[in-house]
Formats: sequence, C-alpha cells, structure tokens
Amino acid sequence: MDRKLALSALAALGQETRLDIFRLLVRAGAVGVPAGEIASRLGVIQNTASAHLKVLSHAGLVRAERDGRVIRYVADMTGFRDLLAFLMEDCCNGSVELCRPVIEAVTCNR
Repeated sequence: MDRKLALSALAALGQETRLDIFRLLVRAGAVGVPAGEIASRLGVIQNTASAHLKVLSHAGLVRAERDGRVIRYVADMTGFRDLLAFLMEDCCNGSVELCRPVIEAVTCNR
C-alpha cells in the first residue's frame, strides 16, 4: 500500500459513522450486510450511509457486491490487511518478538 492510499484509509476510518460501518462489516464477515440494513442498524439515513460507504470504498476498505436487486457490502479484508501491513512495516525495527503482542491482538486465535 502506498502512503496516499494509507492516508485515505485512515481518514475514512477517522469518522465515527464510517468506523462503525467498517466494524459492522468486519463482524459480518464474507456474508456482508445489505446497504439498507447498514443504515437501519446504525440509525442513520440511507443517503448518509451511502455517502459513507462510498468513502470507505474509495479508500479500499469495503466493496459492494450485487445480490439480485440488493447491494451487499463487505469489508475488503485485503485492503484492511494492506493498511495494517503499511502501519507495521517497520515495526520495532525488525524485532519480531517486540511486535508479537500486536500481531496476537489482531488475530482471531487469541
């Protein structure tokens, strides 16, 4: 991930509703969540949710998948992984043992 895209992703996540949307989609996993359901679960207007989803999509953090007439959003785990890798690129000056607690905290096998 280049610096410009990392800044875009961090800026996208730096807004409360977008962070809530992203966390909701991460919890949902590969199944994702329909656009209208995202808005209702978070108590936001559909147009507002749509605008936030567009920002997250441009930042490479979510993607839309058509499911018949429904647009379902899923967290783009590759984009998320790339952001984490960018942030940890020079972690602890290469001393893996110092980074291990961070790595363990972000894995599902805690």
